[in-house]
Amino acid sequence: MLVFRKEKLVFLAIPKTGTTALEGALAPRASIVIREPAVLKHTSYRRFQRFILPFMDATELEAMDVMAVVRHPVDWLSSWFRYRCRDKLIGHPNSTREVSFDEFVLEYCKPKPAPFADVGSQAGLLLDIDGKMAANRLFRYEAQETITEFLQDRFGTYPEPKRLNISPTFKTNISPDVLDKLKEIRKSEFDAWHSATD
Repeated sequence: MLVFRKEKLVFLAIPKTGTTALEGALAPRASIVIREPAVLKHTSYRRFQRFILPFMDATELEAMDVMAVVRHPVDWLSSWFRYRCRDKLIGHPNSTREVSFDEFVLEYCKPKPAPFADVGSQAGLLLDIDGKMAANRLFRYEAQETITEFLQDRFGTYPEPKRLNISPTFKTNISPDVLDKLKEIRKSEFDAWHSATD
């Protein structure tokens, strides 16, 4: 998470959406930088309201935009699946090496997924304490040009982000019935992506 007081922007870091690269480019200009541990780096807006906002001027926050990047849910899950398929994780409970992508998605759909599919929720990170969407500057991961234009407009000069924390590249396939189940059970993930700027 990054807070830019001068530029009037709160940046929520959604995992597996290129936020590590964006943070690397923007952190030197931020007033507040939360990088570690990962649970704090990827803190929800709700936690921001409870633990960070009390240290800020409420009238100052009213003028701030809340920015986040979301990825298409299937692509987002594919990135997680591929990331957890790395050799480094073989034998670890988070490893996806021994399951198919369909099995991973079906496990993710459970109320309490096994560790390998427990990757949280993009949509859940965007809600305020009343359950309302907090991000008023929500961009699709697939719209990198639009994200760059917004940041250049907000910051003036904007350094090109370096690609970091990249998942291994290989094709993942989802069967139609599994996709239907994902859309039904994790509807909020698709709603968030559909509401984002493309």
